[in-house]
Amino acid sequence: MTPRKLLTIVVLIAVLGFGYYSMNAAPVLSDHDYTYQGGLEWHEDPDEALAIAEQEDKPVLVYYWTTWCTYCQDYEDHHYQDDEIRDTLDDYVLLAINLDDPGPGSSVAAEHEVAYPPQHVIMTDDKHEITRLGGYTEQDSFLEQLERGLENQ
Repeated sequence: MTPRKLLTIVVLIAVLGFGYYSMNAAPVLSDHDYTYQGGLEWHEDPDEALAIAEQEDKPVLVYYWTTWCTYCQDYEDHHYQDDEIRDTLDDYVLLAINLDDPGPGSSVAAEHEVAYPPQHVIMTDDKHEITRLGGYTEQDSFLEQLERGLENQ
């Protein structure tokens, strides 16, 4: 085997190893009932979130995310850390669905036809969609949409 072929194989193995490691080293911040995006407590079970929304007469904010999504990280680092946004989110029941492993949220993701992260859907407790924020939304627009969702509940 020539040194050039050997070097190519070594580089290929290193790249594949790095890719495998980076995909599996991403932190998954969740337990059996909640995920903690942006330090906020998000439900993972749609039925539970909808029942709480009905009981508390609040709309539901569904957040579709993944661990590898850079825009999702931006939401976590900036949007969900903003005091005004956090105050507005208090008026919602929060439901986060990890698109890599949707679990009980797979039926809701299918209903919303969500194929990529990040996505936000504001809906009523009876699953009526109020509004949808597809892809990344700037902080000011995100807050504006959250406030509109409360008004149109």
